[in-house]
Amino acid sequence: MTTTTNLLRAERIKLFSTRAPWWCLAIAFLAPLGFTALFFALAGPEIPATVGNTQLASGNGRTVLLVLAILATASEFNWGTMRLTFQAVPSRVPALVAKAVVVSAVGAVLGLVVGFGSWGLAYLVQPDADLGLNSGADWRSVLGQGLVFLITAIAGVGVGLLLRSVAFGLTVALVWTQVLEGVVLFIPGVGKHLYQWMPFHAADEFVGAGGFAAGPLQLPDAPLGPWGYLGYFAAISVALFAAGVFLTARRDA
Repeated sequence: MTTTTNLLRAERIKLFSTRAPWWCLAIAFLAPLGFTALFFALAGPEIPATVGNTQLASGNGRTVLLVLAILATASEFNWGTMRLTFQAVPSRVPALVAKAVVVSAVGAVLGLVVGFGSWGLAYLVQPDADLGLNSGADWRSVLGQGLVFLITAIAGVGVGLLLRSVAFGLTVALVWTQVLEGVVLFIPGVGKHLYQWMPFHAADEFVGAGGFAAGPLQLPDAPLGPWGYLGYFAAISVALFAAGVFLTARRDA
């Protein structure tokens, strides 16, 4: 128990020992809230004010969290601190799991703050709108951000372990989230169907923002329900982390 506590404490200290994580957390919080306030202030009557729509900008926060998780992991290989960690914990796996636990716990808290903050801010901007949390779907949209952000952090740690390069890892993450998933939609014939299986679209579907994220394009019926999409997103993220741990446990730091 003491060893586990020490590992978690060490990972927490490493995570917050530089300014970069603090900047990432600030951006991951402020960007979704700023967009939400602007969206609800400018939205016309053709765009319904729903609880799901209060979470439309949460993807911006998830992307920044993904960046934070990759930075927290890959930078240790770049700076050589991962080698020191493995000298202290030769079996490696407990140290890697501790890192994932710490980063994902931070992600879960961030997700809850973003979810409830975006909802509360939208309510302040449009106090007459029907934004009460009156159903399970409404609670899933807001409270579910904690789960989605937690899982995103696990994926980021996995990408960092697999690629071991801050520049390469951030490039892959940003191209995937900001370019590739959107471009897939425009592939003739199969684009809309492929888009239904994009991991971060799956996260949007769980919180109820998936349809709006596609814009004016008409998507086919979703192949999975909200919880099925969460499971799909979690399976991909855990697979990335497991692959990262497997490779890191078997090659030089």
